[in-house]
Amino acid sequence: MEKHLTHTDGQGKARMVDVGEKAPQKRMAEASGMIRMSRETLRAIRENLVQKGDVLTVAQIAGIQAAKATSSLIPLCHSLTLDHVSLDFELEEAGVSARCRVRSQGRTGVEMEALSGVTVALLTIYDMCKAIDKALVLDGIRLVKKEKEDIT
Repeated sequence: MEKHLTHTDGQGKARMVDVGEKAPQKRMAEASGMIRMSRETLRAIRENLVQKGDVLTVAQIAGIQAAKATSSLIPLCHSLTLDHVSLDFELEEAGVSARCRVRSQGRTGVEMEALSGVTVALLTIYDMCKAIDKALVLDGIRLVKKEKEDIT
């Protein structure tokens, strides 16, 4: 069974999907990823010793900002009003894992917003730590979950 690509017209040219006829729904998406780093870098983050500042706070703000700005970054994404964006970090043995959760009520999903949020948060950690760790690696960025439910 061949899937029809909704972001192309009959001639295969890119187009923005028309969601105007769809009923608004409650939408949620969650994305996760990790940045692998040395133990020394992890310790510097944990103890707030990175010269550029509080790495996780700056990354959290950057990720939330990125989720809100996704339609400016991804050409065919719809501009959405987001009800909530959360970005949480966990310090693990191999590095820092991040999880971004986005909620909205609208006619299209918020997967790209969650993915943008987690990716930019991890890129921010990369940027703030690259001077002290030359072997940083972003890993496993993926959509974990998405849900939608009718508004009653």
